[in-house]
Amino acid sequence: MFRTTILNRMEETAIMAIVRVDTMERAIEIVDGCLAGGVDCLEISYTLPNAGEIIRQLTQQYGEQVLIGAGTVLDSETARLAILAGAKFIIAPNFDPSVCKLCNRYQIPYMPGCTSVTEMITAIEAGAAMVKAFPISSFYGPTLITTLKTPTPYLPIMSSGGANLENIDEWLKSGVDCVGIGSLLTKGTKEEIAANAKQLKQAVINHRTQAN
Repeated sequence: MFRTTILNRMEETAIMAIVRVDTMERAIEIVDGCLAGGVDCLEISYTLPNAGEIIRQLTQQYGEQVLIGAGTVLDSETARLAILAGAKFIIAPNFDPSVCKLCNRYQIPYMPGCTSVTEMITAIEAGAAMVKAFPISSFYGPTLITTLKTPTPYLPIMSSGGANLENIDEWLKSGVDCVGIGSLLTKGTKEEIAANAKQLKQAVINHRTQAN
């Protein structure tokens, strides 16, 4: 699966679950809930030491049913381990040139966290596939994307935090390329996660129908 194929799938799904999970059993519940609601893109955060094994097992169990990536990847060593475990994309709260270089070597999309326009342009020039508006999307909301896209409409942006069922329409209208969602897609029962995922995915479908 090449970088462009992965990016196209992320853009098509438009919603990504941000997952921090302790056990494989819970990871499966979350994946099943997300899939039932139409969300097939998940980031497994390296804030927990078992992230690599979770990525490996989910990749083996679900194959191409889901697009599994690694989050909170701070260095190239972790990035390489995540890719070997099966991660199809790498996300970080910061920009690191060595991680960017490694991901490009293996045709894996890299999405670093950036706060300023200068950081974002620097990351894209270095080869990042998309920038994550972090932590600023949580504070400024969807108007942030509109503001950033005005001078740089070609800049691919992922939000991380701040989106919910009440304002998802605003985020999509802002021009965001992928919306990272935490609690709505990781808390509660499998059925509750599925219901939330279905509403989020329906918002994407409605937005695209109206745009056309």
